[in-house]
Amino acid sequence: MIDAILEKARSRMDLSPEEGVLLLKSNEVEKIREVSDRLRQEQSGETVTYVINRNINYTNICEQHCSFCAFRRDEGDEGAYWLDWAQILEKATDAVKRGATEICMQGGLNPTAKVHDSSLKYYQKLVETIKSEFPQLHLHAFSPQEVQFIAREDHLTFAEVIAALRDSGVDSMPGTAAEVLDDSVRKVLCPEKIDSDTWIEIVRTVHEQGVPTTSTMMSGHIETPEQQIQHLEKLRSLQQSAKQSGHIGITEFILLPFVGQEAPKPLRRRVGRDQPVLSNSLLLTAVARIYLGNWIPNHQPSWVKLGLSGAVEALNWGCNDIGGTLMEEHITTMAGAIGGTCMEVETLQNAIASLDRPYQQRDTLYRPLVPLS
Repeated sequence: MIDAILEKARSRMDLSPEEGVLLLKSNEVEKIREVSDRLRQEQSGETVTYVINRNINYTNICEQHCSFCAFRRDEGDEGAYWLDWAQILEKATDAVKRGATEICMQGGLNPTAKVHDSSLKYYQKLVETIKSEFPQLHLHAFSPQEVQFIAREDHLTFAEVIAALRDSGVDSMPGTAAEVLDDSVRKVLCPEKIDSDTWIEIVRTVHEQGVPTTSTMMSGHIETPEQQIQHLEKLRSLQQSAKQSGHIGITEFILLPFVGQEAPKPLRRRVGRDQPVLSNSLLLTAVARIYLGNWIPNHQPSWVKLGLSGAVEALNWGCNDIGGTLMEEHITTMAGAIGGTCMEVETLQNAIASLDRPYQQRDTLYRPLVPLS
């Protein structure tokens, strides 16, 4: 049965959800790895790419209380922060000096973050503060959850929010806040967040507005293999719709293994471990390549969550990209991740070279920026 499923995958046919679940439950792990690696070669090539980028998490003040989050604070709490415009610009300036081509910007849902009593105008000013000084930077900003928050606060439609952000200078949007697109899981992980259908609706609207997104899954907590595959199925369907409409749609898939070391205690106790299980993450990485690769050819591990050695290993399990330099990463690090907060370009290059694979800097949309190594 597994051999037949893998032969179907090698023939570049899309698997059914039932076949995906069988792969996740299979003991034929090395066969799955080999097929995922071969598909990676065929769909994305031998070169491993990376992006020079900087994270700016502009505030950790947040109205929501996700059960996995060690980042959020209430206003007035110890450790609560909210960057001012000068601090935002200082971080962007430093990023440009260090060669960044992308700023990734996400933050907490802060109801007091308004300009002229408007959340949208606050987010537009975040964008314009960076773009007015550095128009060449690609701004990868604001999750579907942030779009919903702005729309709710300002009584706007999702399309109106997305168009306004796009016209202010947002070039692409992160497909975060997805966690697992199953509402029974979301009721435990993030009961105050948007439901699965709303997440899909917002991402589809982003694509329809001509703005690309990434896609993610937070794995390794309370979800089942069936729920993991249903998540991948929803992403694949979204991308099929985008492509049929002539849009870029989803540029990459990133697996985000759960880090629980500093997570709130109820979920931490329920999961029963502090760090990801590498073998589980690698198998899911491989199956994601097999399941999504015909439609989403770029797959990236998280060195923040897996550590650099785990991320390098994932390059043998279907990943063709090692991610970005980040320069500062707060959300996962505050949860107790071991990977660090910044990666130097040379460190990423040496890690890729250790596999005897060529490396190449890219932009956010996976266009090469410098000659091949």
